[in-house]
Amino acid sequence: MEPSADLSYVIIGPMKLTMLVVFLSLAAFGQDHPEGPPPGHRMPMPAPKNLKLLPPEHLMETMQAFRVALGVRCDFCHVQGDFAADDKPHKEIARKMIVMAREINTKFPDGKMHVTCFTCHRGAEEPATKPGETPMADHAAHEPHN
Repeated sequence: MEPSADLSYVIIGPMKLTMLVVFLSLAAFGQDHPEGPPPGHRMPMPAPKNLKLLPPEHLMETMQAFRVALGVRCDFCHVQGDFAADDKPHKEIARKMIVMAREINTKFPDGKMHVTCFTCHRGAEEPATKPGETPMADHAAHEPHN
């Protein structure tokens, strides 16, 4: 018997194809979407908490400057996993130093920032108080003496 003459072949063939398409569509669209951003995309940083002195707009840039100025990692002042915690004494010391540098800078009539953490720390945890005190504090040797 020829396939074209067989009525069941004509009806069941397209039905099988339709069922296959429906089944594959359900399998494709019925999957759960993975959590998080697509690969290659970063999650936005959560809003900072416990900011007492710094504006949030340039927070990461400022933290990077502190890190370089003192030659330390974030966990020098921050509790790993809880950046808002005030458990580490270095965090309160940093706040006092920020206030000190701001007060000094307000005394300059041009309104520019002349004093930063790097002015004294020069990449070291402890600030230099005399020339040559830290490996990076030899900047005084390059200044002209009158």
